[in-house]
Amino acid sequence: MVPHPSSVVNRRQFLQDAGGVLAGAAACGLPWAVARSADAPPAFSISLAQWSLHKTLFSKKMDNLDFARASKRQFGIDAVEYVNQFFKDKAGNAKYIAEMKKRAAGEGVKSLLIMIDGEGRLGDPNAAKRTQAIKNHHKWVAAAKSLGCFAIRVNAGSGGSYAEQQKLAADGLSRLTEFAATHSISVIVENHGGLSSNGKWLASVIKSVGNPRCGTLPDFGNFNLGGGKQYDRYQGVRELMPFAKAVSAKSHDFDDKGNETHTDYFKMMKIVLDAGYHGYVGVEYEGGKLDEAQGILATRKLLERVRAGA
Repeated sequence: MVPHPSSVVNRRQFLQDAGGVLAGAAACGLPWAVARSADAPPAFSISLAQWSLHKTLFSKKMDNLDFARASKRQFGIDAVEYVNQFFKDKAGNAKYIAEMKKRAAGEGVKSLLIMIDGEGRLGDPNAAKRTQAIKNHHKWVAAAKSLGCFAIRVNAGSGGSYAEQQKLAADGLSRLTEFAATHSISVIVENHGGLSSNGKWLASVIKSVGNPRCGTLPDFGNFNLGGGKQYDRYQGVRELMPFAKAVSAKSHDFDDKGNETHTDYFKMMKIVLDAGYHGYVGVEYEGGKLDEAQGILATRKLLERVRAGA
């Protein structure tokens, strides 16, 4: 039976389209890419971590209240991750937090989380200090709730042996998470130095906590164990992704093709997506060769290139 001419044309067009998709995927270095329909949701969304502008903010060239506007207007990113260091004395200031929320909403920017530093070790071996650290985070839970965030990012600092730190960190995180849950806020832990940069250790801590509101924020670059030792970043992210509620795309330097020279973003994002994660991936530029604005845009463009083939 001779096929209808239109069937031949349609089949030919299908093969041409399919070939184009595969060629594009190969050109991007994405042998794992599959075609997505035009109306399919994006493989992941892109947010901006405030730390990307830490030099600008610390030098007072930008005010914390203007961060959401810059994210949208200067970088074309409509979701942000705050850092408490830039409004550290404002956590309990309801008027200030309301102004942050108003400005973000006015720009159509979504507030995702607050990264918390400098409030004590949640796994401190000293019980009193550990309890105080937990209490120190309470005001940030409230601030996150007021801003409309879904989480606070914390650190799992501790001391002692591998097993001791595991137990202590789990205790502090468990107690903080129980409090945060009363505000419908999640507690997420970043690999951020010490044993927390050991993916296996941090994953075991989250398992010990055993609370669905306690998860991870895998960072592509924070796998420095100290003493000149580095944990394999791909292995670490793979171990942390089952608990991930956010992802940080740390970047430093780029080659002339726009690829990050320390992390293979295509390889890393395959790990992220293979874990079933399709949430926000935060741009967190920390390099010195490009200025902060250029670094943010370079990271965003690289993530968009990865996403286009995902």
